[in-house]
Amino acid sequence: MEGFEYRNPYAAPAAQVVAAPVDHDDGLEPADRGRRLLAYLIDCGIYFAAMLPAVIGALRFKPERGIGALGGSLILFSLVCIIALFVYWCVLMHRDGQSIGKRVMGMRIVRTDGSRASLRRMLVLRYFVPGLVGAIPYVGWAFSLANPLWIFGEERRCLHDLFCDTMVVNA
Repeated sequence: MEGFEYRNPYAAPAAQVVAAPVDHDDGLEPADRGRRLLAYLIDCGIYFAAMLPAVIGALRFKPERGIGALGGSLILFSLVCIIALFVYWCVLMHRDGQSIGKRVMGMRIVRTDGSRASLRRMLVLRYFVPGLVGAIPYVGWAFSLANPLWIFGEERRCLHDLFCDTMVVNA
């Protein structure tokens, strides 16, 4: 049969996973996947370091003696550190669209048109909504797995980036 082209309906999608040169008319170059991962690990490491005194304080808890003055002080210290980190994170996100890890790695979050993303937009659509969906029983685990894996698409954007209409670009 002439003019008939067979297409396999069960074929895998044809998205490119390798970093191909992409022409960006607006001058926004999406950040590299590896750099985004390193920035995330830096942020996690900072929050882990802030939580460590609380873990040590909780491990000192013995039911017969109570938590003790040192344990309570360590937990309070961690709480103050976490609150201070969150306030600092909000200031960085509002002002520059960066977390500490993104700042270290030279990246920032912007809207897809290149404008600054508001703090409220990022808090609600980029972090709260995906966290809420991730907490849904039986569906949340699939979403939590798909969210970061979406970065292997051609646009290099996670699902939370699509929700928020943002992208991570080189600063």
